[in-house]
Amino acid sequence: MSVDLSYAGVLAAVVVFAVPVASARGAAAPAWEFHAMDTAFQRAPLTAAEQFDLVKELGYAGVAWHQQPAAQLRGVLDELRKRQLRMAAIYCAAKVTPEGGISWSDDLPALFEVLADHKTIIWLHIGGRGPAFANLSADTPAVAELRKLADKAAQAGLKIAIYPHVGEWTARFADAVTLAEAVNHPAFGVSFNLCHALAMGEEKNIPDLLQRASPRLFIVTINGADSGVTGGNWARLIQTLDKGTYDVSLVLKKLAEIGFAGPVAFQGYGIKGDARSILAPTMQAWKDLVSRMSR
Repeated sequence: MSVDLSYAGVLAAVVVFAVPVASARGAAAPAWEFHAMDTAFQRAPLTAAEQFDLVKELGYAGVAWHQQPAAQLRGVLDELRKRQLRMAAIYCAAKVTPEGGISWSDDLPALFEVLADHKTIIWLHIGGRGPAFANLSADTPAVAELRKLADKAAQAGLKIAIYPHVGEWTARFADAVTLAEAVNHPAFGVSFNLCHALAMGEEKNIPDLLQRASPRLFIVTINGADSGVTGGNWARLIQTLDKGTYDVSLVLKKLAEIGFAGPVAFQGYGIKGDARSILAPTMQAWKDLVSRMSR
């Protein structure tokens, strides 16, 4: 699953209404917002305006977008505001070196300024081949630079979440958590991405990994998927939420147990069909999952 910023529609997310959920401890968990990544709704023949209208019609509460120039981003924020939608997350790129150096777009600070006080999560996917995670320390250049970046994000009222992605330095959720622990900043955490965790062979460890990540878990992405599948078999690892043999309720129950209060997003990369045929059954499946948890 190769993603870069040239594919403008690949990794933005859309937010759904908040749903109170009964926790595994028997108490009400914080209300969750549900999201659908723009891979699920940026589909022809709909225009951008029609896509946002559909998102609103189906009950979603906002979008998380992909990295783009600040002026264009302002325009998207205006369109969302007209529909009372918000931008929950924005997908941005970074690259690490074996020596521990790290870089990102020069435009990133400008995006912080545009997004100030929107409470948008900065999804940071980190490509390249970095140092061994076991050797990370506060003095590792990448760790120090990410801490400085987190300072800038916090000043704008934002948070950064590492986006684990197959084929990248932080492909494994466990390694992303290790990096976040090394950065050790309240505005720096992780995103749990179900499809990538499954692809990287972390299926059996998901509950324990969510427990470990809980202090730094800012956002979660889910989708329908088949259990026992690894590697980049995206047709089986990314399906609408009503399909697949993997029991997504296992993730939701653990989130409730750890008191997770952030947004949950639907990953729709590569699913065939028009936007409505993807978003509508996924919304219904989300409602069904939440309803079963509260019984």
